[in-house]
Amino acid sequence: MTFNSTRGFHLEGESKDLAAPKPSGLERLCEVEADRIHVAPPEEGIERIDARFHGNGFTPHRHDTYAIGLTMSGVQTFSYRGERRASLPGQVIVIHPDELHDGGAGTERGLRYRMIYIPPELICETLAASSGNARLPFIGSPVISDAGFRKDLADALTDIDHEMGPFRRDCLIADLAACLARHADDRMAGVSSLNWPSLKACAEYLREGCADRIAMEELEDLAQMDRFSLSRQFRKVFGTSPHRYLVMRRLEKAKTELHQGASLADAAFASGFADQSHLTRHFKRTFGMTPGHWRQLCAASMA
Repeated sequence: MTFNSTRGFHLEGESKDLAAPKPSGLERLCEVEADRIHVAPPEEGIERIDARFHGNGFTPHRHDTYAIGLTMSGVQTFSYRGERRASLPGQVIVIHPDELHDGGAGTERGLRYRMIYIPPELICETLAASSGNARLPFIGSPVISDAGFRKDLADALTDIDHEMGPFRRDCLIADLAACLARHADDRMAGVSSLNWPSLKACAEYLREGCADRIAMEELEDLAQMDRFSLSRQFRKVFGTSPHRYLVMRRLEKAKTELHQGASLADAAFASGFADQSHLTRHFKRTFGMTPGHWRQLCAASMA
């Protein structure tokens, strides 16, 4: 399925571009921005990007974070939970952790969007502290028209060349957690009796030792619970299994290595993958593109 057909999508209502005004006439016809991804400095596991694509941007993939985005210009199309979706400028997109999705431009003019990736444990812990009911909010419809949500998200996605800082970051997480809870499916049951200290310790152990071989027995000893209870509680807080959490931390390390100029083979070795082929398979499955393509798009944003 391609992403450059305008069939079924109309730029009406909230469809005014939120990005800078474009030139008109012949100048506009001649101007075509290159595909690119601009990545903000990561903070406490939170990532922010500003991206532009024409056609199909990402093949089907999954994150272990909430992916919360704002369409800036064009039409953003994606498949999610068995349905084809479309987001217009000003609309918010919410992708739940570990949900398969793709993405691209729905018209020939291309697409620009901004996205923030938030570890689900930050949302879960914030809601537990405020309401005593720890849960991961699930949004049934991934495309939302909500002026308040849009404002909170826009505040987080401005000036992404600079870090937010602890105070702004903490306020953002609280605001976005409240927005997610407001739109969540009320049928989701609350989570009780979670062993927060043990779960956090396991996550930190996986993060710090992501390049090493880790056995499930090590996590059982650390958490003082059996692997079945650990896996069940871990998924409720982190949105994925301990193994996939480990793979994601390895991919984060590999991206850092690649961004700093390491070869694919060296990045694979430094981040705990068997070889560059092993890294490439996991990278494409997770981010919807090869490591080489990702690095090329990042480099284009610096040109």
